[in-house]
Parts: sequence; structure tokens; C-alpha cells
Amino acid sequence: MKLIVAIIRPHQLPAVKKALYEAQVYAMTVTNAMGSGVGERYEETFRGVRHEVTLIKKLRLEIAVNEDFVDVTLDALIRGAKTGEPGDGKIFVLELPECIRIRTEERGPRAIS
Repeated sequence: MKLIVAIIRPHQLPAVKKALYEAQVYAMTVTNAMGSGVGERYEETFRGVRHEVTLIKKLRLEIAVNEDFVDVTLDALIRGAKTGEPGDGKIFVLELPECIRIRTEERGPRAIS
């Protein structure tokens, strides 16, 4: 089992969801996030005062998958999130040692699907 964490541009969410649904990956958690990467800084003027903006709005997607869905999920995330411009985001793949479905108390791979 793996936990896939993707940090993407907020406006790419519809394309990412579409790509995931086409890959038959339906379960995900989406949260608002802020962060900075290399070169993601700009200046804004607010009430006549210039501010350097270093934290950019992003979305964090968390998707738990069984081993046979890892590559499919990664391909869908890349296909939906990629614009080719800096700031498209990152994907992290983590080991998921345990998963428990609270309602049925199922454990392991059966709890994910």
C-alpha cells in the first residue's frame, strides 16, 4: 500500500480529477495548502505598500492506493496537473504500513478499495 501526496496548482484540480476518474481512482482527500518553491516569488502592492509574496496557494491531494494502482495514479496526476511551467507541483510516494476502514474494521489493502 502507498500514500500518494500531490501538491498542485488550484486551477488544475478539475483536470486532475478528470484524469483520476478516467483511471478509475475515485477516493482522495483535498486540502488547501500554501508553500514556496524555487522562483515562486512575486511582489504585490496593498494599500500603497509593496509586499513580497513567498507563499503561493496550492492544493494538497492525498490518495491511498494498493500496489497495482500506483503507476496508474501517478500517470493520471501528472497528466492532469502538468502545464509545463514552473510551479506545477510535486508528487511524493510514501509507504503506507496500515489502513483501517472504521465502519467495517477491515484492515490492509481491503480497507483501501
